[in-house]
Formats: sequence, C-alpha cells, structure tokens
Amino acid sequence: MMLEIDIDHHQGGFNLNADLALGQGLTALFGPSGSGKTTLINAVAGLIRPDKGIIRFNGMVWSDASTGQFLPTHKRRIGYVFQEPRLFPHLSVKANLLYGQSFTPKRERRENLAYVAELLGIEGLLARAPNRLSGGEKQRVAIGRALMTSPKLLLMDEPLSALDSGLKAQILPYIERIRDEAGVPILYVSHAVEEVTRLATRVVMMQAGKASVVQGDDGGLLSLPRMEESRSGTFLAARITGHDANEGLTIAACAAGTLYLKYADLPEGTDIRLFIPVSDIVLATGALDGVSTLNRLNGVVQSVADIGKTVLVKVDCSGQLVEAEITQRSRYTLNLEPGKPVSVLFKAVSVEAGSVYRLTSAHS
Repeated sequence: MMLEIDIDHHQGGFNLNADLALGQGLTALFGPSGSGKTTLINAVAGLIRPDKGIIRFNGMVWSDASTGQFLPTHKRRIGYVFQEPRLFPHLSVKANLLYGQSFTPKRERRENLAYVAELLGIEGLLARAPNRLSGGEKQRVAIGRALMTSPKLLLMDEPLSALDSGLKAQILPYIERIRDEAGVPILYVSHAVEEVTRLATRVVMMQAGKASVVQGDDGGLLSLPRMEESRSGTFLAARITGHDANEGLTIAACAAGTLYLKYADLPEGTDIRLFIPVSDIVLATGALDGVSTLNRLNGVVQSVADIGKTVLVKVDCSGQLVEAEITQRSRYTLNLEPGKPVSVLFKAVSVEAGSVYRLTSAHS
C-alpha cells in the first residue's frame, strides 16, 4: 500500500502543508489540538478538496487540484471511525455491522460478520440494541461497521478520545489486532502519546499545519513530545531475551542494558515497548550498593527543566530518552545539569503487564 499526499490547503487563517508517502501498517497523525490532524485526514477521506496538490492511493488519483480531478468519498473505499460511535439506534448490533457491508459489492467483500465480531470481541452483543451497550462496546461496534465495508484504507479520528482511561485500555488491544491481522492500512489521529507509541508503525508529527514523518523503528517514537492531556512517563524499546518462572520475571535487552519486568507471556525474541510512569523513576549519581531496584541504566542528563514546584529531568540512555520528575532539593543535592552522568533506577514491579506492548512476533 502507498498513500501519497502532497497538498496545500487554506481554511480561514489556517494553512495545511503536507508532503508524505505512507506505507502499510498504522500511521498516527500526532500533535496538539488545532495542528491540522483532522483537516489532513478529511482531505484523504474526500470530505474537503485541497486548494493545491495531489493525493494518490496505490497509484490511483483521488484528488488533483491542477486538473480538477476528484474522486468522491464513496468511491474511495475507505472506512471512517469518528470520535463518537454514530450507530443507528433503531438497528441491532448485527444490523449495524451488516449495514457497513451493504456498501461493498459482493465480489469485493473481504470481511465477514463472524470474523469481525470475533476480532473485536463483540460476538455476544450481536442481538443488542445500541442503547444497551457501554461506551467501549459502542465504539468497538463502530470500528466493526467500518471494517465490514472491506476498506482499502481505515481512517480513525481520535476514536478513543470520548472514553475514560479504563475503556481505552480495553479497546487498544483490539486496535492492535486490526493492525496486525486485518491487513488494512490505518490512518489514526491522536494527541495521546501512550496510544501513538503503543500502536503506530510510523508517526506523522503535526505542528501548526506542518507535517513531518517519524519512523517507528529508529527510536523516534520513544521521544515524542508530551501533550498536556497525555499521561506522563517513558517508553523504552526492548527485546525479550528470557523468563525466570521461579521469580515471576521477564528479562529483556534494550540499548542501555538489561531490563527485568513483571512476567509477560511473550516468547523470547519478541520486540516490545514498555511504559514506565515518570513518578517511578529514580536518579542516582553515586554508588548503588545495597539498593533493591533491579533495573539500573546508565545515562547522561540531556536537560533539566522546572515544571511548577518540581523538576523534569531528561536522561539520554544510549539513544533512548528517559524522563524523571524530582524535587528541587534533589536537583541541587545531586547537582544535576546537562552532560552529567547518572544512573536511572526503577523497580521491575513498576512495569505492569498491561504496559508492555508487543511490536513484532518473535525473531527466528
């Protein structure tokens, strides 16, 4: 799959500029509110016509301002999942799903009801009316309806933004399954760094209408800027190297050293990202004798910044940025400043099983 976007678009006082070539997998459009994420995804969907430039999908022109060529939305074979579920209240879950399928010619239908229902864990909901579903269940049905169109491209515009953290945690594994199993490329809008880092194959950074690509395999995803709404913490890339069943630990290797995690039921050789809350990270500058903390990474202070009454310290651990939040007293006691070597400490129990995200299957 190749989605090519080279457009300029003016909307009021806002200007969108994007020159992108995006491949298979999940591409996240990431940035603060008002940065142009929804404008860009709507241009891909055909909901707006860019003032200048061209959009192609697999060589087919969807929009070309220079020639006036424009393929309407219903002919682009896309699935679109909005922030709200937008289910038909008078139809059952099953009927809502089949409604999506009705727009696709029979010879072009890839998905079937049983597969989509199993993929999203909604087999037991098919007979229910939408008003008998939870918020998370409604959104899974909305995702299923989009998949039932057998789309060539799935667009998801902040699909989890209306849900609380518990419901988000329930739905994220289903989106991972779609990414890994359904074979449909995904364009995913979000300003939540934990969603993007967990899900994305690559990231398009959006800032004041400008778009730039951050690949998912070069460490760039692991140092995405935090939005105000995002949970604070650090993501590390690692590969599982073994398990200690007696102690309930999983052992992983990252660029900065060996990591010890709570047991994760994943095979050796699996590439992972793991999330460590910023409040669980401790910094040290002296000897570490007699410390119970298993995880100890060496690094160099990159920056020190005041955030209210506390201090945010960014440490470069062999190319991976780790963030720690400390007190002003600790800052001066440790004499922390850019360039100073430090040890980064965190307990194995700080890495919950739900914060270890699989990126690939085990390497042979």
